[in-house]
Amino acid sequence: MIEGRWLDLASLMLTSADLIFSKASEKDLECIFTIICNLVKKAENLDQVHEMAELISSKLSQQPNDKPALRIKLLFNLYNLLENPYSRFFVYMKALNLAINGKVTEHILPSVKKIDSFLKEWNLGVKDQRELFLKISNILKEAKGSAKESFKFLTKYLETFSVEDAYAMNEAKEEALRAIIEFIKAPDMFQCGLLDMPALVQLAKDAKYALAYQLLKIFLTGRLSDYLDFQEANSELLKTYGLLHEDCIAKMRLLTLVDLGMTESSQIPYSMIKDTLQIDDTEVEYWVVKAISAKLLDCKIDQMNQAVIVSRCIERVFGTDQWQLLRAQLATWRGNISGVISTIHANRITEDTTQTMQGLAIH
Repeated sequence: MIEGRWLDLASLMLTSADLIFSKASEKDLECIFTIICNLVKKAENLDQVHEMAELISSKLSQQPNDKPALRIKLLFNLYNLLENPYSRFFVYMKALNLAINGKVTEHILPSVKKIDSFLKEWNLGVKDQRELFLKISNILKEAKGSAKESFKFLTKYLETFSVEDAYAMNEAKEEALRAIIEFIKAPDMFQCGLLDMPALVQLAKDAKYALAYQLLKIFLTGRLSDYLDFQEANSELLKTYGLLHEDCIAKMRLLTLVDLGMTESSQIPYSMIKDTLQIDDTEVEYWVVKAISAKLLDCKIDQMNQAVIVSRCIERVFGTDQWQLLRAQLATWRGNISGVISTIHANRITEDTTQTMQGLAIH
Protein backbone atom coordinates (compact mmCIF):
# COMPACT_ATOMS: atom_id res chain seq x y z
CA MET A 1 0.00 0.00 0.00
CA ILE A 2 2.85 2.38 0.88
CA GLU A 3 4.53 1.68 -2.47
CA GLY A 4 1.24 2.06 -4.36
CA ARG A 5 1.40 -1.46 -5.81
CA TRP A 6 -2.38 -1.79 -5.99
CA LEU A 7 -2.36 -4.55 -8.60
CA ASP A 8 -0.13 -6.74 -6.40
CA LEU A 9 -2.32 -5.99 -3.40
CA ALA A 10 -5.45 -6.98 -5.32
CA SER A 11 -3.76 -10.22 -6.39
CA LEU A 12 -2.84 -11.11 -2.78
CA MET A 13 -6.31 -10.31 -1.47
CA LEU A 14 -7.98 -12.31 -4.25
CA THR A 15 -5.87 -15.37 -3.43
CA SER A 16 -7.03 -15.21 0.20
CA ALA A 17 -10.64 -14.54 -0.77
CA ASP A 18 -10.62 -17.48 -3.15
CA LEU A 19 -9.68 -19.83 -0.31
CA ILE A 20 -12.72 -18.88 1.79
CA PHE A 21 -15.26 -18.31 -1.01
CA SER A 22 -17.07 -21.62 -0.53
CA LYS A 23 -17.09 -21.29 3.28
CA ALA A 24 -17.95 -17.65 3.99
CA SER A 25 -21.48 -16.25 3.98
CA GLU A 26 -22.64 -14.28 0.96
CA LYS A 27 -22.89 -11.12 3.07
CA ASP A 28 -19.25 -11.45 4.20
CA LEU A 29 -18.08 -12.21 0.67
CA GLU A 30 -19.85 -9.13 -0.66
CA CYS A 31 -18.07 -6.99 1.94
CA ILE A 32 -14.68 -8.56 1.12
CA PHE A 33 -15.06 -8.05 -2.62
CA THR A 34 -16.38 -4.52 -2.19
CA ILE A 35 -13.01 -3.68 -0.59
CA ILE A 36 -11.05 -5.52 -3.30
CA CYS A 37 -13.04 -3.99 -6.17
CA ASN A 38 -12.60 -0.48 -4.76
CA LEU A 39 -8.85 -0.85 -5.27
CA VAL A 40 -9.43 0.07 -8.95
CA LYS A 41 -10.06 3.63 -7.72
CA LYS A 42 -6.50 3.72 -6.37
CA ALA A 43 -4.80 2.92 -9.68
CA GLU A 44 -2.78 5.73 -11.25
CA ASN A 45 -3.59 5.11 -14.94
CA LEU A 46 -6.16 3.40 -17.16
CA ASP A 47 -3.83 0.53 -18.09
CA GLN A 48 -3.43 -0.39 -14.43
CA VAL A 49 -7.17 -0.07 -13.88
CA HIS A 50 -7.80 -2.46 -16.78
CA GLU A 51 -5.24 -4.95 -15.47
CA MET A 52 -6.93 -4.94 -12.09
CA ALA A 53 -10.38 -5.28 -13.68
CA GLU A 54 -9.11 -8.26 -15.70
CA LEU A 55 -7.58 -9.85 -12.61
CA ILE A 56 -10.67 -9.46 -10.41
CA SER A 57 -13.23 -10.44 -13.05
CA SER A 58 -11.18 -13.47 -14.16
CA LYS A 59 -10.91 -14.68 -10.58
CA LEU A 60 -14.65 -14.23 -9.99
CA SER A 61 -15.58 -16.18 -13.11
CA GLN A 62 -13.21 -19.12 -12.56
CA GLN A 63 -15.70 -21.31 -10.66
CA PRO A 64 -19.10 -20.58 -12.21
CA ASN A 65 -20.94 -23.33 -10.29
CA ASP A 66 -20.01 -21.93 -6.86
CA LYS A 67 -22.51 -19.18 -5.93
CA PRO A 68 -22.89 -17.98 -9.56
CA ALA A 69 -25.63 -15.43 -8.77
CA LEU A 70 -23.42 -13.78 -6.15
CA ARG A 71 -20.44 -13.76 -8.52
CA ILE A 72 -22.53 -11.95 -11.17
CA LYS A 73 -23.61 -9.39 -8.59
CA LEU A 74 -19.97 -8.80 -7.61
CA LEU A 75 -18.99 -8.39 -11.26
CA PHE A 76 -21.67 -5.75 -11.73
CA ASN A 77 -20.44 -3.97 -8.60
CA LEU A 78 -16.98 -3.90 -10.19
CA TYR A 79 -18.50 -2.71 -13.49
CA ASN A 80 -20.08 0.29 -11.76
CA LEU A 81 -16.75 1.30 -10.19
CA LEU A 82 -15.01 1.47 -13.57
CA GLU A 83 -14.89 4.55 -15.79
CA ASN A 84 -12.95 3.21 -18.78
CA PRO A 85 -15.55 2.02 -21.38
CA TYR A 86 -13.47 -0.91 -22.64
CA SER A 87 -12.80 -2.17 -19.09
CA ARG A 88 -16.55 -2.05 -18.50
CA PHE A 89 -17.16 -4.06 -21.67
CA PHE A 90 -14.54 -6.63 -20.61
CA VAL A 91 -16.20 -7.12 -17.20
CA TYR A 92 -19.67 -7.33 -18.80
CA MET A 93 -18.48 -10.10 -21.14
CA LYS A 94 -17.09 -11.98 -18.12
CA ALA A 95 -20.53 -11.67 -16.50
CA LEU A 96 -22.19 -13.06 -19.65
CA ASN A 97 -19.85 -16.04 -19.73
CA LEU A 98 -20.36 -16.65 -16.03
CA ALA A 99 -24.14 -16.57 -16.46
CA ILE A 100 -23.94 -19.13 -19.28
CA ASN A 101 -21.49 -21.47 -17.55
CA GLY A 102 -23.21 -21.17 -14.17
CA LYS A 103 -26.67 -21.65 -15.77
CA VAL A 104 -28.05 -18.45 -14.20
CA THR A 105 -28.75 -16.42 -17.34
CA GLU A 106 -31.92 -15.00 -15.75
CA HIS A 107 -29.66 -12.73 -13.69
CA ILE A 108 -28.17 -11.17 -16.82
CA LEU A 109 -31.37 -10.68 -18.83
CA PRO A 110 -32.38 -7.30 -17.30
CA SER A 111 -29.09 -5.78 -18.45
CA VAL A 112 -29.69 -6.92 -22.05
CA LYS A 113 -32.51 -4.37 -22.32
CA LYS A 114 -29.91 -1.62 -21.84
CA ILE A 115 -27.51 -2.88 -24.52
CA ASP A 116 -28.22 0.00 -26.94
CA SER A 117 -27.12 2.58 -24.37
CA PHE A 118 -24.14 0.40 -23.40
CA LEU A 119 -23.03 0.22 -27.04
CA LYS A 120 -22.99 4.01 -27.33
CA GLU A 121 -20.77 4.17 -24.26
CA TRP A 122 -18.44 1.27 -25.13
CA ASN A 123 -17.77 2.33 -28.75
CA LEU A 124 -16.76 -1.21 -29.74
CA GLY A 125 -14.92 -2.46 -32.80
CA VAL A 126 -16.54 -4.93 -35.19
CA LYS A 127 -15.00 -8.07 -33.65
CA ASP A 128 -16.16 -7.16 -30.14
CA GLN A 129 -19.65 -6.36 -31.46
CA ARG A 130 -19.83 -9.78 -33.11
CA GLU A 131 -18.83 -11.56 -29.93
CA LEU A 132 -21.34 -9.56 -27.87
CA PHE A 133 -24.32 -9.95 -30.25
CA LEU A 134 -23.81 -13.68 -30.75
CA LYS A 135 -23.40 -14.33 -27.04
CA ILE A 136 -26.57 -12.40 -26.18
CA SER A 137 -28.48 -14.16 -28.96
CA ASN A 138 -27.44 -17.55 -27.57
CA ILE A 139 -28.49 -16.55 -24.04
CA LEU A 140 -31.89 -15.31 -25.22
CA LYS A 141 -32.39 -18.43 -27.33
CA GLU A 142 -32.55 -20.49 -24.13
CA ALA A 143 -34.76 -17.97 -22.31
CA LYS A 144 -38.50 -18.60 -22.40
CA GLY A 145 -40.45 -16.15 -24.58
CA SER A 146 -37.33 -14.43 -25.96
CA ALA A 147 -37.17 -15.98 -29.44
CA LYS A 148 -37.76 -12.65 -31.22
CA GLU A 149 -35.11 -10.87 -29.17
CA SER A 150 -32.68 -13.72 -29.82
CA PHE A 151 -33.34 -13.44 -33.56
CA LYS A 152 -32.83 -9.66 -33.39
CA PHE A 153 -29.34 -10.04 -31.89
CA LEU A 154 -28.50 -12.86 -34.29
CA THR A 155 -29.43 -10.50 -37.13
CA LYS A 156 -27.24 -7.78 -35.61
CA TYR A 157 -24.37 -10.27 -35.51
CA LEU A 158 -24.83 -11.20 -39.18
CA GLU A 159 -25.07 -7.52 -40.18
CA THR A 160 -21.48 -6.94 -39.01
CA PHE A 161 -20.07 -8.97 -41.91
CA SER A 162 -19.20 -7.39 -45.25
CA VAL A 163 -18.03 -8.71 -48.61
CA GLU A 164 -14.55 -7.31 -47.93
CA ASP A 165 -14.30 -9.51 -44.83
CA ALA A 166 -14.64 -12.81 -46.71
CA TYR A 167 -12.48 -14.93 -44.38
CA ALA A 168 -14.38 -13.95 -41.23
CA MET A 169 -17.69 -14.18 -43.07
CA ASN A 170 -16.96 -17.80 -43.91
CA GLU A 171 -17.09 -18.58 -40.18
CA ALA A 172 -20.65 -17.19 -39.95
CA LYS A 173 -22.27 -19.80 -42.23
CA GLU A 174 -23.69 -21.94 -39.43
CA GLU A 175 -25.18 -18.87 -37.72
CA ALA A 176 -26.60 -17.73 -41.07
CA LEU A 177 -28.27 -21.13 -41.44
CA ARG A 178 -29.59 -20.86 -37.89
CA ALA A 179 -31.10 -17.45 -38.73
CA ILE A 180 -32.90 -18.92 -41.76
CA ILE A 181 -34.34 -21.80 -39.75
CA GLU A 182 -35.42 -19.56 -36.86
CA PHE A 183 -37.14 -17.14 -39.23
CA ILE A 184 -39.05 -19.90 -41.01
CA LYS A 185 -40.01 -21.61 -37.75
CA ALA A 186 -41.30 -18.44 -36.06
CA PRO A 187 -45.10 -18.33 -36.52
CA ASP A 188 -45.22 -14.55 -35.94
CA MET A 189 -42.29 -13.33 -38.06
CA PHE A 190 -43.13 -12.49 -41.65
CA GLN A 191 -40.48 -10.00 -42.74
CA CYS A 192 -36.73 -9.62 -42.31
CA GLY A 193 -33.67 -8.15 -43.97
CA LEU A 194 -31.67 -11.37 -44.20
CA LEU A 195 -31.90 -11.96 -47.93
CA ASP A 196 -29.39 -9.31 -49.08
CA MET A 197 -26.92 -9.60 -46.19
CA PRO A 198 -23.45 -10.71 -47.43
CA ALA A 199 -23.30 -13.34 -44.66
CA LEU A 200 -26.48 -14.91 -46.11
CA VAL A 201 -25.79 -14.31 -49.81
CA GLN A 202 -22.58 -16.36 -49.55
CA LEU A 203 -24.71 -19.45 -48.78
CA ALA A 204 -26.11 -19.44 -52.32
CA LYS A 205 -22.70 -20.48 -53.68
CA ASP A 206 -22.03 -23.14 -51.05
CA ALA A 207 -23.29 -26.64 -51.89
CA LYS A 208 -23.94 -27.40 -48.21
CA TYR A 209 -26.13 -24.33 -47.62
CA ALA A 210 -27.47 -23.35 -51.08
CA LEU A 211 -30.85 -25.06 -50.59
CA ALA A 212 -31.36 -23.30 -47.25
CA TYR A 213 -30.82 -19.94 -48.93
CA GLN A 214 -33.21 -20.95 -51.70
CA LEU A 215 -35.82 -21.79 -49.06
CA LEU A 216 -35.35 -18.39 -47.39
CA LYS A 217 -35.84 -16.74 -50.77
CA ILE A 218 -39.12 -18.61 -51.23
CA PHE A 219 -40.39 -17.49 -47.81
CA LEU A 220 -39.49 -13.87 -48.54
CA THR A 221 -40.36 -13.52 -52.22
CA GLY A 222 -42.22 -16.66 -53.35
CA ARG A 223 -45.69 -18.14 -53.06
CA LEU A 224 -47.16 -21.36 -51.68
CA SER A 225 -46.72 -23.18 -54.99
CA ASP A 226 -42.97 -22.42 -54.92
CA TYR A 227 -42.69 -23.86 -51.42
CA LEU A 228 -44.64 -27.01 -52.33
CA ASP A 229 -42.33 -27.64 -55.31
CA PHE A 230 -39.30 -27.21 -53.03
CA GLN A 231 -40.78 -29.47 -50.34
CA GLU A 232 -41.52 -32.22 -52.81
CA ALA A 233 -37.88 -32.27 -53.92
CA ASN A 234 -36.31 -31.72 -50.48
CA SER A 235 -38.63 -33.21 -47.85
CA GLU A 236 -35.80 -34.92 -45.96
CA LEU A 237 -33.82 -31.68 -45.77
CA LEU A 238 -36.75 -29.91 -44.12
CA LYS A 239 -36.92 -32.67 -41.50
CA THR A 240 -33.18 -32.25 -40.88
CA TYR A 241 -33.79 -28.56 -40.17
CA GLY A 242 -36.62 -29.45 -37.78
CA LEU A 243 -39.24 -27.73 -39.96
CA LEU A 244 -42.80 -29.07 -39.88
CA HIS A 245 -44.47 -29.18 -43.28
CA GLU A 246 -47.90 -28.16 -41.90
CA ASP A 247 -46.44 -25.10 -40.13
CA CYS A 248 -44.57 -24.09 -43.27
CA ILE A 249 -47.75 -24.35 -45.36
CA ALA A 250 -49.67 -22.19 -42.86
CA LYS A 251 -47.00 -19.49 -42.91
CA MET A 252 -46.66 -19.59 -46.69
CA ARG A 253 -50.44 -19.20 -47.12
CA LEU A 254 -50.32 -15.96 -45.13
CA LEU A 255 -47.27 -14.72 -47.03
CA THR A 256 -48.88 -15.67 -50.34
CA LEU A 257 -51.95 -13.66 -49.39
CA VAL A 258 -49.68 -10.68 -48.72
CA ASP A 259 -48.08 -11.19 -52.13
CA LEU A 260 -51.50 -11.21 -53.78
CA GLY A 261 -52.32 -7.93 -52.06
CA MET A 262 -49.10 -6.37 -53.36
CA THR A 263 -49.04 -7.66 -56.94
CA GLU A 264 -52.70 -7.86 -57.89
CA SER A 265 -55.15 -4.97 -58.07
CA SER A 266 -56.52 -3.67 -54.78
CA GLN A 267 -59.52 -5.97 -55.25
CA ILE A 268 -58.75 -9.70 -55.03
CA PRO A 269 -61.51 -12.16 -55.96
CA TYR A 270 -62.28 -14.99 -53.54
CA SER A 271 -61.65 -17.45 -56.38
CA MET A 272 -58.06 -16.21 -56.83
CA ILE A 273 -57.37 -16.53 -53.10
CA LYS A 274 -58.89 -20.03 -53.10
CA ASP A 275 -56.77 -21.21 -56.02
CA THR A 276 -53.50 -19.54 -54.97
CA LEU A 277 -53.70 -20.62 -51.32
CA GLN A 278 -55.02 -24.07 -52.37
CA ILE A 279 -57.92 -24.00 -49.92
CA ASP A 280 -61.69 -24.59 -49.96
CA ASP A 281 -64.23 -21.82 -50.64
CA THR A 282 -65.25 -21.87 -46.99
CA GLU A 283 -61.69 -21.16 -45.80
CA VAL A 284 -61.08 -17.93 -47.74
CA GLU A 285 -62.41 -15.54 -45.10
CA TYR A 286 -60.68 -17.50 -42.33
CA TRP A 287 -57.25 -16.90 -43.90
CA VAL A 288 -58.01 -13.25 -44.66
CA VAL A 289 -59.03 -12.64 -41.04
CA LYS A 290 -55.91 -14.49 -39.89
CA ALA A 291 -53.74 -12.19 -42.03
CA ILE A 292 -55.51 -9.12 -40.63
CA SER A 293 -55.00 -10.38 -37.07
CA ALA A 294 -51.29 -10.85 -37.78
CA LYS A 295 -51.20 -7.23 -39.06
CA LEU A 296 -49.99 -8.39 -42.45
CA LEU A 297 -52.58 -6.37 -44.32
CA ASP A 298 -55.45 -3.92 -43.95
CA CYS A 299 -58.49 -4.79 -46.03
CA LYS A 300 -62.27 -5.06 -46.24
CA ILE A 301 -64.13 -8.26 -46.98
CA ASP A 302 -66.84 -7.68 -49.60
CA GLN A 303 -69.06 -10.75 -49.21
CA MET A 304 -71.62 -9.50 -51.74
CA ASN A 305 -69.07 -9.32 -54.56
CA GLN A 306 -66.92 -12.17 -53.19
CA ALA A 307 -63.78 -10.03 -53.08
CA VAL A 308 -61.20 -8.67 -50.66
CA ILE A 309 -60.38 -4.96 -51.02
CA VAL A 310 -56.80 -4.38 -49.84
CA SER A 311 -55.63 -0.95 -48.67
CA ARG A 312 -52.20 -1.85 -47.21
CA CYS A 313 -49.74 -4.77 -47.08
CA ILE A 314 -46.48 -5.24 -45.23
CA GLU A 315 -43.20 -5.45 -47.15
CA ARG A 316 -41.92 -9.02 -46.86
CA VAL A 317 -38.38 -7.87 -47.69
CA PHE A 318 -37.09 -4.47 -46.60
CA GLY A 319 -33.86 -3.83 -48.48
CA THR A 320 -32.32 -1.10 -50.64
CA ASP A 321 -35.26 -0.97 -53.09
CA GLN A 322 -37.75 -0.52 -50.25
CA TRP A 323 -35.65 2.25 -48.66
CA GLN A 324 -35.47 4.06 -52.00
CA LEU A 325 -39.24 3.75 -52.44
CA LEU A 326 -39.78 5.08 -48.92
CA ARG A 327 -37.41 7.97 -49.64
CA ALA A 328 -39.35 8.83 -52.80
CA GLN A 329 -42.67 8.69 -50.92
CA LEU A 330 -41.35 10.93 -48.14
CA ALA A 331 -40.04 13.39 -50.72
CA THR A 332 -43.48 13.45 -52.38
CA TRP A 333 -45.23 13.98 -49.03
CA ARG A 334 -42.77 16.70 -48.14
CA GLY A 335 -43.45 18.43 -51.47
CA ASN A 336 -47.22 18.14 -50.95
CA ILE A 337 -46.99 19.56 -47.42
CA SER A 338 -44.79 22.44 -48.68
CA GLY A 339 -47.41 23.13 -51.36
CA VAL A 340 -50.20 23.20 -48.79
CA ILE A 341 -48.19 25.53 -46.51
CA SER A 342 -47.43 27.87 -49.45
CA THR A 343 -51.10 27.96 -50.42
CA ILE A 344 -52.18 28.74 -46.84
CA HIS A 345 -49.50 31.44 -46.60
CA ALA A 346 -50.59 32.98 -49.94
CA ASN A 347 -54.26 32.95 -48.86
CA ARG A 348 -53.38 34.69 -45.59
CA ILE A 349 -51.50 37.43 -47.46
CA THR A 350 -54.47 37.87 -49.80
CA GLU A 351 -56.89 38.04 -46.85
CA ASP A 352 -54.69 40.55 -45.00
CA THR A 353 -54.38 42.72 -48.12
CA THR A 354 -58.15 42.61 -48.71
CA GLN A 355 -58.86 43.59 -45.10
CA THR A 356 -56.35 46.44 -45.30
CA MET A 357 -57.91 47.76 -48.51
CA GLN A 358 -61.38 47.55 -46.96
CA GLY A 359 -60.15 49.43 -43.92
CA LEU A 360 -58.73 52.20 -46.11
CA ALA A 361 -61.96 52.43 -48.07
CA ILE A 362 -64.04 52.77 -44.89
CA HIS A 363 -61.63 55.35 -43.50
